[in-house]
Amino acid sequence: SGGDLSSVVRLHLPSGRTVIAKSGPQPKTEAAMLCALSRAGVSAPGIFAAGSRALLLEDLPERGSLSELGWAELGRALKTLHAAVGPAYGWDGDYAFRHVPIENAWLNDWPTFWALRRLLPGADALPPAMAREVQDLCHNIHDLLPSFPPASLLHGDLWSGNIIACDGRLSGLIDPACYYGHGEVDLAMLGLFGRPDPAFWSSYGDPGPGWAIRQAIYQLWPAITHVRLFGDSYLPMVRDLLARVPVRRAD
Repeated sequence: SGGDLSSVVRLHLPSGRTVIAKSGPQPKTEAAMLCALSRAGVSAPGIFAAGSRALLLEDLPERGSLSELGWAELGRALKTLHAAVGPAYGWDGDYAFRHVPIENAWLNDWPTFWALRRLLPGADALPPAMAREVQDLCHNIHDLLPSFPPASLLHGDLWSGNIIACDGRLSGLIDPACYYGHGEVDLAMLGLFGRPDPAFWSSYGDPGPGWAIRQAIYQLWPAITHVRLFGDSYLPMVRDLLARVPVRRAD
């Protein structure tokens, strides 16, 4: 099955082999991200071709969901991915989720990156009172996020639909939206629409103190992005996340 933002088809070749063809506005950008995952030591689809309109990918074995063993494999894979670090926070180029631009210009201060490149660009899509809460959060964000965590390579869109499993084991990760940032961003996304198995945390390690607040701050960006992509039905998610963050009103 395809995703929400691209057309995805399985091609059956005369040789009997199957490959995946995926449309999109920036196939070569996605190809570079998949290569980055592979270079970091994480399983991702091999690339057969990347043109201006489509990407031709290895068809990873897929059947069922992760078992306890598979969740442990995912924890190790994420730990390996996040051990690959970049020179600063960001990515070499911007991209988009359909009509929603994703800004990635490099910054050396992580809370500033999260405020300027992630939260504030989408605030105008929210009702005024909620937008002000996001602005207040960004005003206080240096009190809530670490200033200089390792600039880890992130998958960037790590929800369950982008994790391929076969017979309980991890086959690989697909549909990345890579950049360098705090590794907890991937952990937060993984828990936005589901809950990782305890085996995942045993392999990856537990986040440090204050995780519940950082998780909500990191989940805010995909929640706001869902409002921009899919409409107001995601506003309650944004409201609930904002309620989990202690924020002083800006003067």
